[in-house]
Amino acid sequence: MKDTAFKTTDYLKTEKDIVAYLNAALEDGEPAVLLEALRNVAHAKGGMGALAKAAGVSRESLYRTLSCRGNPKIETIMALLHALGLKLTIERRKAA
Repeated sequence: MKDTAFKTTDYLKTEKDIVAYLNAALEDGEPAVLLEALRNVAHAKGGMGALAKAAGVSRESLYRTLSCRGNPKIETIMALLHALGLKLTIERRKAA
């Protein structure tokens, strides 16, 4: 039996998949998890270069922004989400 590597991007085929994936990353609460999720979505949607162009940022800047040590401004996140055809929403947390 041949082993195949798991690739997250193989499971991000539809907009519904992407939205669920990014929402799960947000629920985790760790900024690095969201940045990694955005990287994976960028790769699934045509690559970092295409997303950078659509968002109006340089490819190098996008790689830095979405790196493990990235600390993006909210404006950058909003531009990336807009370029992906998504928006950020806020809702009240359910009581535990």
